[in-house]
Amino acid sequence: MAALSSNLLYAAFFLYLIGTFIFGGSIRDKKDRKNPNNWAKAAIAVTIAGFIAQTGYFITRWIAAGHAPVSNLFEFTTFFGMMLVLAFIIIYFIYKTSVLGLFTLPVALLLIAYASMFPTEISPLIPALKSSWLYIHVTTAALGQALLAISFIAGVLYLLKSVDQSKKSKKTFWLEFVMFVLVATLAFILVTTAFRSMDYQAVYQWTDKNDQSAEMVYTLPAILGPNESQLLTEGRMQPLIELPAIISGRKANTVIWSVLVGLVLYGALRLVLRKRISAAMQPLVRHVRLDLVDEIGYRSVTIGFPVFTLGALIFAMIWAQIAWTRFWGWDPKEVWALITWLFYAAYLHLRLSKGWHGEKSAWLAVIGFAIIMFNLIFVNLVIAGLHSYA
Repeated sequence: MAALSSNLLYAAFFLYLIGTFIFGGSIRDKKDRKNPNNWAKAAIAVTIAGFIAQTGYFITRWIAAGHAPVSNLFEFTTFFGMMLVLAFIIIYFIYKTSVLGLFTLPVALLLIAYASMFPTEISPLIPALKSSWLYIHVTTAALGQALLAISFIAGVLYLLKSVDQSKKSKKTFWLEFVMFVLVATLAFILVTTAFRSMDYQAVYQWTDKNDQSAEMVYTLPAILGPNESQLLTEGRMQPLIELPAIISGRKANTVIWSVLVGLVLYGALRLVLRKRISAAMQPLVRHVRLDLVDEIGYRSVTIGFPVFTLGALIFAMIWAQIAWTRFWGWDPKEVWALITWLFYAAYLHLRLSKGWHGEKSAWLAVIGFAIIMFNLIFVNLVIAGLHSYA
């Protein structure tokens, strides 16, 4: 069953990849959005097939594990990617906008590929997660974040279309920074795959935040090392910098590698394209209607915000009260869930009360997704807390 689950996830990945290319063909024809061309019809059909395959992965892994597969970073991130595709499919049938698929599916592909860099083995639930609230809280929060992520896609489309790329400005800088983050994620996947193929491992003895001695296994050369560490594996790299116990050295090390290799990959792309990546992508959005993508971004937030409120705050607080006898404890994940909620509440307030439509709304959507990804990646990988098992 576990092997079938993996094969279904691979199938979903390749179907999403094929769907991306077909959506690329569909945007060549400027056609009324209520009457999609044959390319668009084929692309959404392939996307739905991919979603069905990924749903099959989710069900078969659930059967193999005996619990919902949302208990670690690999499982949650793949589920997040699946919910992103579901949110896109729903939005597509409302607005019939093919270019949204051309940009959404690559983000889903990055999420699945990123997830696969973490341990994929099925493991039993730790006692803290043995609750029905795991399924209720995590799945609802992931769906809410996926809906909010659609507003990011719409925001990027709006900015690629509206920002003047003929001259340097703060707008071009920050839009290009978004492109760099996506490239850095791809770089992380590439470098992790490379060292995994070489079967690289280095074991360090270190002292955790409770002053207990433990071992930590690195799968990338240690630029950043764990607290008070000693290398146990011969012939491996000694850490250049030692981190305090509150920060996971191995996970912080992956972030540094992502940034460094991301800079190299980004520089190579700039040399090949001989222009900013965002400028090179502008032809893809030449038929985009700004008013339409602005509406899509806003509607995604109005649907995603209450779903996220239920999953990430209300259901989470109920479970925390049951599990830890307190509904709030200022754990890093709790704090950043609250920050995310406050930001999107501010987004809705500024849009409805202050008239922040169009470009301002698009920038807010991009910032909101950056907060979501900071919570998913940095808080999970670097900051130790009660949710570190994720």
